[in-house]
Amino acid sequence: MSGLPVVIIGAGPIGLAAAAHLLERGLTPLIFEAGTTPGAAISDWGHIRLFSPWQFNVDAAARRLLEPTGWTSPRGTALPYGSELVADYVAPLAAVPAIAEALHLNSRVVAVTRQGMDKTRTKGRDTQPFLVRVQGPYGVEDHLAHAVIDASGTWDQPNPLGQSGLPAHGEAEAARFITHPLPDVTGDDRDRFEGKRVMVVGAGHSAANTLIALGQVARASESTTLIWAVRGTGSAERLYGGGDLDGLPARGQLGSRLRKLVDDGVVELKTNFTISSFSTGDTLTVHTIDDSVEVDLLIPATGFRPDLGILRELRLELDPAVEAPRALGPLIDPEFHSCGTVPAHGAKELAHPDKDFYLVGMKSYGRAPTFLLATGYEQVRSVVAAIAGDTAASEDVQLELPETGVCSTDLGGSCDAPAPAAEAAADSCCSTPQLVTVGVPTGTAHGRSNDPDY
Repeated sequence: MSGLPVVIIGAGPIGLAAAAHLLERGLTPLIFEAGTTPGAAISDWGHIRLFSPWQFNVDAAARRLLEPTGWTSPRGTALPYGSELVADYVAPLAAVPAIAEALHLNSRVVAVTRQGMDKTRTKGRDTQPFLVRVQGPYGVEDHLAHAVIDASGTWDQPNPLGQSGLPAHGEAEAARFITHPLPDVTGDDRDRFEGKRVMVVGAGHSAANTLIALGQVARASESTTLIWAVRGTGSAERLYGGGDLDGLPARGQLGSRLRKLVDDGVVELKTNFTISSFSTGDTLTVHTIDDSVEVDLLIPATGFRPDLGILRELRLELDPAVEAPRALGPLIDPEFHSCGTVPAHGAKELAHPDKDFYLVGMKSYGRAPTFLLATGYEQVRSVVAAIAGDTAASEDVQLELPETGVCSTDLGGSCDAPAPAAEAAADSCCSTPQLVTVGVPTGTAHGRSNDPDY
């Protein structure tokens, strides 16, 4: 199989970083991206600013591939918008000839299996190439691969709004009142929210960012009413993060600004709010077991889960709780770890019974929300080393992550998710985060609410 390419599913930052590492080792990448452009999922929330600065957002191998083209790295302490991450990094990386030749857009992987074998066949399994079926511009085509790296993310698979991991009764019928997870509240979508009664459901960074943006609208339009619904029952203090103690200043400011909106009465916080059903008319009525709230619009910020359907014929070993690779699951469980306490990990933790198949990036975290781009870059460095047969390099994992500054937080959502849109101070030379080098679990308990969906 040595002459076959390594298939990469997804052309976001992690998938393209994997391609850069493969090229450095003389291996051939073959990249399939379902979207019309590289970084298509990020482009869907391009109006949002990350709270991790550029220094954490550029992969080392990608940098080495880009610099000979004349590319200049953005200032390390600056906080990019999603659109800037794509325009200033993802798109130039995808345009490097060696990657551009390997990249196929509008190409959705619909299945991954072993050539000539279904899931039940064992004898000689590791000697057979992977068969990757792709729905693309020319119809359905099969491709053979030496290895497969799935970096397709979770953006297209949001969690439902109902209890117990299920859609609430009437959720499908309520679709016209429910927005996508990160609307452009202060920009293109502003007219949709101004003067309306809006509910945001969820306790993650995405919920916090959306509420802060809605707060700007509400302060300018007194007829705009904001409700924040969270499933947890604990003290509201747990919802606001580490504040000034957070190693990423913009992430700490996110919780501080949200607290002020609640304290000022701009946002009404409803805890212990578990949605059981919806009913619709001119407005949307959100029902719990003992309460009902009428709203004009609902913004779901309940997180995401991996789509494992395309991998049905592979032999995977997944953690039963978070649906991450089994060895990784306990290291990223959000009940025990925040973004700053995830131990360094690589191919060893990401491996599955089907040799040379790896989940990386946000999809490797399953339902856990503690992912950072820097984590994904170290994942693919290690995974590519393993595929190349460099065991020593694969096992030498190193990771530096900014601490959250809290022992317990309900702020879920991807840790590279959005920061407040206008934080000039965080974009200054004084905003460089303090780092903690993580090689083994620190023993500090970091978690969020007991319900993984909110």
